Amino acid sequence: MPSRAPSGSNATDAAATGREQTRQRVVEAAIGLLTRGGREAVTTRAVADAAGLQPPAIYRLFGDKDGLLDAVAEHGFAAFLASKRVDPDPQDPIEDLRAGWDVAVEFGLANPALYTLMYSEPARAASPAFRAGLEILTGRIHRLAAGGWLRVDEELAAQIIHATARGAVLTWLSLPESRRDPALLTTLRESMVAAVTDRQPAVQDAGPAGAARALRAALPEQTALSSAERHLLGEWLDRLVADGTGRPAGT
Repeated sequence: MPSRAPSGSNATDAAATGREQTRQRVVEAAIGLLTRGGREAVTTRAVADAAGLQPPAIYRLFGDKDGLLDAVAEHGFAAFLASKRVDPDPQDPIEDLRAGWDVAVEFGLANPALYTLMYSEPARAASPAFRAGLEILTGRIHRLAAGGWLRVDEELAAQIIHATARGAVLTWLSLPESRRDPALLTTLRESMVAAVTDRQPAVQDAGPAGAARALRAALPEQTALSSAERHLLGEWLDRLVADGTGRPAGT
């Protein structure tokens, strides 16, 4: 007897699944072209041929070539996110920071064309996978702050860590192979560590700035104080931090 046609909802689900599978096939074809021939090799016609489609399908799925490149970059951020090793309670938060920096750099060196595309447009920082990766980084930084290890405020620390990792990869890739010295990567990593952390927890120092910064990091989770009391204490702690560093916390 003849097979029954799928119901409306099942047909819709099947169509959505098929569309997503086709999108993934196109993205993978584009990554292959990007890896072998660089960004100039990623044309809509070449991608369509590699994916077994007609060029108009690329426009239906991604809008235009820029939309396709954004999807490729998002795939890269998702792959990078999957490579991150997250320890919610590391024995040594500074070593954990080093390890995270190394993972970021190693991903870039292993995927040069994809990494360059991922970071070629500042607007791609709005990518969901990029933001998820940034949350992992901010978690590492917050643990450092809460333990009194952080030398600068959390936002500046995130900027320094991200900038040094990205700069290390892009500088390395820009150099001829004969001039690529691994000491460049090690030096940049250790410069980052020295810039954002103290070798000993700052709460052991005689000055109040380190203790104030550690308490400031933990303040939002405190429930013993009212909202107004936390706000006031936060202002006092910011002043102590500023007095010890010469700059207000969070600036």
